[in-house]
Amino acid sequence: MKKMSLFTVVLLCISIFTLAGQTETLEKFGPKNKINAGVNIHFTTGHEKDLDMIAKAGFKFIRMDFAWQNTERAKGVYDWSAYEELTANLTKRGIRALYILDYSNALYEDQVESKDPISGKIQKGIAAPRKPESVEAFAKWASEAVKHFRGSNIIWEIWNEPNIFFWRPAPDVENYNKLALATCKAIKSAVPEAIVIGPATSQLPLPFIESFLESGVMQYIDAVSVHPYRRYSMSPETAIDDYKKVDELIKKFTPEGKPSIPIISGEWGYNTSTRGVSPETQAAYIVRMQLSNIMYGIPLSIWYDWKNDGPDPDEWEHNFGTVTTDLKPKPAYIAIKTLNEQLGEFTFIKRIEIKNPNDFVLLFRDNNGVSKIAAWTTEVPHSILVEEIKVKATTLAGSDWSGNTVQVKTDKDRLHLDLNNYPVYTILP
Repeated sequence: MKKMSLFTVVLLCISIFTLAGQTETLEKFGPKNKINAGVNIHFTTGHEKDLDMIAKAGFKFIRMDFAWQNTERAKGVYDWSAYEELTANLTKRGIRALYILDYSNALYEDQVESKDPISGKIQKGIAAPRKPESVEAFAKWASEAVKHFRGSNIIWEIWNEPNIFFWRPAPDVENYNKLALATCKAIKSAVPEAIVIGPATSQLPLPFIESFLESGVMQYIDAVSVHPYRRYSMSPETAIDDYKKVDELIKKFTPEGKPSIPIISGEWGYNTSTRGVSPETQAAYIVRMQLSNIMYGIPLSIWYDWKNDGPDPDEWEHNFGTVTTDLKPKPAYIAIKTLNEQLGEFTFIKRIEIKNPNDFVLLFRDNNGVSKIAAWTTEVPHSILVEEIKVKATTLAGSDWSGNTVQVKTDKDRLHLDLNNYPVYTILP
């Protein structure tokens, strides 16, 4: 009898409780109105200590490249083994995968020259799929991957940041749309319940996104993914106007009879290099990104990055992580772990009205009816009275961003909050 792989055993166990079309009855992007935090990683096999720490921090998703070049080394021959191992390791820790179907493949496309946007130097790389044969091959490879991992509750994303240098030799929205549409059709034909998202743009370039949504892809995708990076002088709360504009485009191009689909924040972070933000500010932003996104109706928010990519304090790309290269927690790791411990079982109810629009007081409630608030300000520290919340106790127990207990005062049955840039969590009686 042929021995079963670990991945096959895991899928068999899952399939006992899972039917095709399961995503029609389950939330596609995690429990509705709850913190569904994810993090980008850069590995497939091994790294189990990383995965243990990711799970311990309360992350529910990872986002990772699902590389065409690495999984089809001979035409029509696919090797999924590295992703089988990763998927099995994620499943046993209760973490879901968002796999990015990317990049090109030398079996089908030629090398081209392009200019590095940072250094200005000419670099060589494989052209993005643009020949009819390579578009067809990419779509076939993608559909075969989705069929192979059917039942694993994976989110599949089409490419990464095609509006910048990741699409070689230069961004081309029409070519990307052709690839995305062909891939969506192939995937949904093979696995109708598959969860597919795109276009994973760098920032929120409205003309690119509009062209994508207008292409006919809206009848196939389950969410619009964007990467809301912005100037470092702009905090996470500033994304709301961008989301509103994208949402207007979604409504404009949603086919008649299809429910409106959400926006996914698929990649977004602030680095702690000497040109970035302080580790403390990064800690505040990783939490406020999750909180402000859920307030704006974003069901899934994925932080970039899991760990620092290198040791150079001056290098931009080396310092996006929540932990260092040797897995020592940065303040951001402690902050996101505290957020998930405090609110992981709570559902977002509403933002409580406060006179100052730069003060944020969010109300959450768990299944037992226990209420909790998360409160912060984008301004200098100051105190406010929350008129809407009436309490009889003179003090309440709260928790700061790092999990330390703090005392929250009341004033004439009103909640008295000392706000700063780090959210404080308070249980209401």
